[in-house]
Amino acid sequence: MQTKTASFHKYRADMNDKILNSGFKDFKKFFALDHKAYVEGALPVKYKELMGLVGSMVLRCNDCILYHIDRCVQEGASREELHEAMNIALIVGGSIVIPHLRYAFEMLDELIPADAVKTS
Repeated sequence: MQTKTASFHKYRADMNDKILNSGFKDFKKFFALDHKAYVEGALPVKYKELMGLVGSMVLRCNDCILYHIDRCVQEGASREELHEAMNIALIVGGSIVIPHLRYAFEMLDELIPADAVKTS
């Protein structure tokens, strides 16, 4: 059985390919700008991804939440670091963020099983 994250990755890759090969150059410009914002700079990539997670939760975009949680995990973020970022999102966004907090926890459990908890 395919996990939600595996399905998400396949869908995202397929649709991004379709968008980027549509011939409309402005899509490519935006995607490049988005990519550049998350590369190593004065801030480490992990911190940028944690900020992306906060923004995604406040904006209530589950696709973006999953993307940034996955990237945070790839960049070595611990469960505790992710919880702190999620808490900032909850404080900034208020109770409307709670359903997305639930989703974030579900996806985090898929990406980092509870028995594989890593501390910072």
